[in-house]
Amino acid sequence: MTEDLFPILEPVVAGAGLELVDVELKSGVVVVTVDRVGGVDLEALTDANRVVSAVLDERDPISGPYTLEVSSPGVERTLRIPAHFVKAVGETVTVKTRPQVVGPRRLKGTLSAADADCIELTTEDVPEGRIRLSYSDMDRARTVFAWGPKPPSGGAKSGAARTTTKTTEKRKQVTTP
Repeated sequence: MTEDLFPILEPVVAGAGLELVDVELKSGVVVVTVDRVGGVDLEALTDANRVVSAVLDERDPISGPYTLEVSSPGVERTLRIPAHFVKAVGETVTVKTRPQVVGPRRLKGTLSAADADCIELTTEDVPEGRIRLSYSDMDRARTVFAWGPKPPSGGAKSGAARTTTKTTEKRKQVTTP
């Protein structure tokens, strides 16, 4: 079903100055994911919602009631088609393989290559340091957003906590006349 929606929606989304990234139908919700260079804002999402809703109403390709959801891909993006993987080369990704694939089911590493048939992942999760997977070997994949450096360990022993404790102790020593 979603394969049928993509060619219907792609031209109208492009007409709104956006790229149609993905279309999913799950539990009565049509999820349309759009993007553009520099990201999308609320106004772009509103415009996309308007044009997508109009074309779905006109064409009526979905039987029964549904909810339309138009969103941006977010910082951690699902990778479903070869073009998504090609665009994500160089990024950190996680991959869950299908049960029949030999090796670990969950992999995390740098997507070092992608083409129409398969991907190559540089990862510490396999002894060779690299693994090639065909798209049919993968159950799920997504990019991983790095949130920045981890906070220093040590909990209450950090310098900021000691400073706060000292300041509090000084306040307790102040007497009033």
